[in-house]
Amino acid sequence: MTDVHSPERRSRNMRSIRSKNTVPEMMLRKLLFSRGFRFRLHVADMPGKPDIVLPKYRVAVFMHGCFWHGHGCYLFKLPQARREFWAEKIRQNLERDLRAMQQLRVGGWRVLVVWECALKGRLKQAPVALGDQLEAWIRDNSPAPESQFLSVSHIEVAPP
Repeated sequence: MTDVHSPERRSRNMRSIRSKNTVPEMMLRKLLFSRGFRFRLHVADMPGKPDIVLPKYRVAVFMHGCFWHGHGCYLFKLPQARREFWAEKIRQNLERDLRAMQQLRVGGWRVLVVWECALKGRLKQAPVALGDQLEAWIRDNSPAPESQFLSVSHIEVAPP
């Protein structure tokens, strides 16, 4: 299948997609800030350049877009045009994500992944419930391996 847009139009569309300060990321930042958390943003010298870093709790937060990070929810659909390109692109994103998370965990950081579908769309979580869940996990400084990772979406909350 060919693209419905000209290469110039597609290029313009893709350039307009932001990687920082997205609407879901801003929602997450407001949710955390309203609960008293203070954080740093887009820390370049950390593996994966986490979107939010809570140094006091040694927590690195990634706000993942469901499409760009290949989440298995309804917001992810592999495009019909250039399927091989997109499959490879998303596979590389997943590998990079895993490497960064492993490096962070080896460095003593706990990793929180919040998926776009937890904050928007038909299956989004209620802000209070999501905030309660995030706050409980962040404030829990348990050294147990299962507490080192949390993935939050519309259906999953589990260690890797």
